[in-house]
Amino acid sequence: MTFAATSVPRATPRRRFQGRAWRETVSFYLFISPWLLGFLALSVVPLALGFAASLTNYDGYNLDSLRFRGFDNYLRAFDDPDVLHSLWRTFVFSVMNVPLSIGLALFLAILLNGAIPARGVFRTLFYLPHIVPIVAVVWIWRIFVDQNYGLVNGILSWFWPDTAIRWTVDFPTQVLTALTVWTGIGGGMVIFLAGLQGVPNELKDAARIDGATTPQLYRAVIIPLLTPVIFFELVLTMIRSLQTLVAPMLLAGDQLASIPVRDNYLFLVHAYQQVFAQQRYGYGLALIWMFLVVIVALTYAVFKTSKYWVYYEVDQDGGSR
Repeated sequence: MTFAATSVPRATPRRRFQGRAWRETVSFYLFISPWLLGFLALSVVPLALGFAASLTNYDGYNLDSLRFRGFDNYLRAFDDPDVLHSLWRTFVFSVMNVPLSIGLALFLAILLNGAIPARGVFRTLFYLPHIVPIVAVVWIWRIFVDQNYGLVNGILSWFWPDTAIRWTVDFPTQVLTALTVWTGIGGGMVIFLAGLQGVPNELKDAARIDGATTPQLYRAVIIPLLTPVIFFELVLTMIRSLQTLVAPMLLAGDQLASIPVRDNYLFLVHAYQQVFAQQRYGYGLALIWMFLVVIVALTYAVFKTSKYWVYYEVDQDGGSR
C-alpha cells in the first residue's frame, strides 16, 4: 500500500516525450520536403510513367490510339537478336574496362601517395580528363586514332612507315576501353588516395619494425585495409561500364545518334536506337527496365561476395571484430 501511495504516475512524461518526438518528426519532414518533392517529381513519377509506357504500344505520337499490351514488349526482347548481341558486347566491354580502371587508378594512387616532387601537379593532370565533357574527350580520341592523320599512327610510322590502322573500325572495343579508362581513372585515383591516407600510420610503423618489406607491407596491411574502398570503386565502375551510351555513338560519327560498329553496339545503344531512332518507345523502355534488373542482379551478386574478401573493422552483422 505504501508503494502504491508513493509511486509516480508515468503518463505525464510519456505524453511529454510523444509531443517532443512528434514535433521532431514534423520538423524533419519539413526540412527534407524540398528534396522529397524533387525526388518524387523527378525520379519516382518518371520511373512509374516509363514502366507504364513499356506496357503499351506508345510510339511518341499515338496518344489517341494508345493500347495496353501487357508484357508483350518484354517477351518481344527474347526474339530480338540484337538484344543478345548488345548484351554480350556490353559484358565484354565491362570485363575489359572494370579491372583496368580499378588497377590503374590504384597504381596511380599508390604512386602519388608517396613523397615525389610535384605530386600535386601530377594529381591534377591525371584528374583533369575526369571533368572534361565526354563530347570533348571523344573528339580528342578521334584525333588520336584517326587512320590518316592520327597521333597513334604517326608515332607507329616512325618504326613502321606508312602505318594506317583503322583503330575505330578494326579495334573499336579496345579504343572505347582506353577512352573510358582515361576519363575514369582520375576519379578512382582520388577515392583510392583518400583510402590510402586513412590507413593508420601506427600499423605501418609496426609492420616495418617487424621487418616487413614494402611489398609485404602492401600485401599484409595496406591492401586488406583498403578492400572497402576497392569494393566501393568496383560497384561504381561496374555500373558505369554497363551504362555506357554516349562514347560509342560519338566514336562512330559526328552525330549523337550515329550507329556504332557491331563490336561497340552496347545494350543501352540498342535501347536508345529503339526509342529515339525507331520511335518504339514502349519496346525501348521495356529493354531499359529489363537491363535495370540485370544491373541490380549483378550488383547484388557483388555485394554477396564482399563478405569473403572485404575487411570491415565493424562486423556487418552488428558486432565488432
